[in-house]
Amino acid sequence: MSKFYQTTKYNMKKLMLYIILFLLSAEADLYSQKIVHKDNYTFQVQKEVGDLNNDKQDDKIMVEMDVDDETRPLRLQIFLSQPDKKLKLVVSSTKIIESQYPVDKKGEHNGNPIPAFFIEDGNLKMLTDINNRKSSYEFRLKQNNFELIKISRVIWDGKETTSETEIDLIKGTKSEYDRDFSPHKKNIKNTQLKQIKALPKIQDLRFSDLEKL
Repeated sequence: MSKFYQTTKYNMKKLMLYIILFLLSAEADLYSQKIVHKDNYTFQVQKEVGDLNNDKQDDKIMVEMDVDDETRPLRLQIFLSQPDKKLKLVVSSTKIIESQYPVDKKGEHNGNPIPAFFIEDGNLKMLTDINNRKSSYEFRLKQNNFELIKISRVIWDGKETTSETEIDLIKGTKSEYDRDFSPHKKNIKNTQLKQIKALPKIQDLRFSDLEKL
């Protein structure tokens, strides 16, 4: 009986060990699957390189699409060069760009081109064309954050006049005017905006937020 008990106890320990190993393996596999599921942005839409942090090394901007998701969401990622010359991910946002087939459109395209990003004079610029209103959003790098500092917008009436808007978030000013096809400006309207305590950061902004500014 004693030998049987010892053998049974030994076999039970082996069985428990197998069960624990199986559960750990299954949990690791599940975790791995979750990671893969979270990173399905495999289609490269745009890649832009240039110096954003003024260290004379190339930084990188990536726009990628998740083609497995029927809404076709897009992700913006910004990588900054480090002292060891390696790139470090500092911004990753899936909110700043609207999905190509938003849920509220019920399978229809959003009707707008994908925004373009580029680097100019050390700042990051985002160009959008929403409902025929072309906008430029300028971000500056400060402490690894990209802060929105300027907005420029223009919309054409389809005839001979464009309506333009210039917003400076640092100065707190807004200028609106109509322009014809000559250098002459008319109907200039200047507005003093409310003081902004903290400039909006690119990772906190949704595409819908930008259109409201």
